[in-house]
Formats: sequence, C-alpha cells, structure tokens
Amino acid sequence: MGFLQDYTINLEFRHTRILFRANIIKLTISDDKNILKQVTEQNMKKVQSKTTKIRVIILALFMMTVISSASAQQKKESSSKVMKAEQELIDLSKQKWQWMSEKNVDSLDALFHEKVVFVHMGATMTKQQELDVIKGGMIQYKTVEIQESSVQIIDKTAILLNKIRLTAVVGGNEVINPFVVTEVYVKQGGKWKLASLSFTRLLTQ
Repeated sequence: MGFLQDYTINLEFRHTRILFRANIIKLTISDDKNILKQVTEQNMKKVQSKTTKIRVIILALFMMTVISSASAQQKKESSSKVMKAEQELIDLSKQKWQWMSEKNVDSLDALFHEKVVFVHMGATMTKQQELDVIKGGMIQYKTVEIQESSVQIIDKTAILLNKIRLTAVVGGNEVINPFVVTEVYVKQGGKWKLASLSFTRLLTQ
C-alpha cells in the first residue's frame, strides 16, 4: 500500500507539473500574442504617422509649386503690361514729333495737357503759346532723329527721355542741335497726356 500510495502521489505530482508547464506555455503564448499585437499596433501607428507626414510634405510641396507658378505668371503678366505701356509711350512720342513737323495742331491740342509746360533753350511756354508757335511757323520742326529712348512709369505718371538730333527752322534759319528731351506724361481718362516737355542741349554729339 505504501508503494502504491507513493506511486499515485508521484503521478499526481507529475500531472500537476505538466499542467503547470502547460499553463506557463499558454501564458507565454498569450503574452507573446499580446506583445506581438502591441508591437504590430505600434508599427502600424508609426507607419500611419510616417505616411501622414509624407502626405503633408507632398501637399506642402505641391502648394509651394502652385503658389510659385502663380507668382511667376503674375510677374510675367505685370512685366508684359509694363513693356506694352512703355512701347505705347515711345510710339506716342514719335507720333508727336511727326505732328509737330506737319503742324498738326489739332492732334497736338488733344495730346497736350491743359497745364502742360514747354521749356525751350530761351523760353518757357504754355500750351496755347506752343501751339501758336508751331502753327505760325516761328519754330518749324523739320526732322527728328531719335537715337535713344527710355521710359520710367510711376503709377499714372511716365517720364520719357529721348536723345535726339533735331533739325529745325528758327526765325528763318535752319539749325541742327543734339538734345536730350524730357517728356512727362500723365494718364487722364485712360489716355496719356503730355504734361511737360523740356529741351536740354548736349555739349557734344
């Protein structure tokens, strides 16, 4: 009986140990699953976070590209408008010299601002005085050779510089002089009006 009892106790002990080990294995497997799940969730969060960051970066780069492109387009359009306005003034100035040569006082009257000032080498004239001088032939503008032109536009005011060689008849005498002519235009009612014209004689040509 003693032997059988010991044998039975020994079997129960082994069975208990086996169950204990099985429980440990189950716990280990369960822990491993939990750890794996946690690691997987953490990795997924990291991947999602990185994906979100990448999307944000791509979106930011896209927006920067769009803004840069729009800005470049605006600058291009603005530059084009300025160049167009500058050429318009240069052409208008050339046309003015033609009208002065032809004594076309009607076209000049429409071009000249009411408060325009003309500064010649020996006199300063108003609008009406300049028109009378041109119409009466006291100064006859024969030919104007435009050598250089430049324009600066400031809001609704434009400053045009012409380097010219002017052939004119003054008091019955033909004279040829090199000048830098400063023309100031103001925009009025959507049209450029001549507000000032000044002759500065060059010492050398």
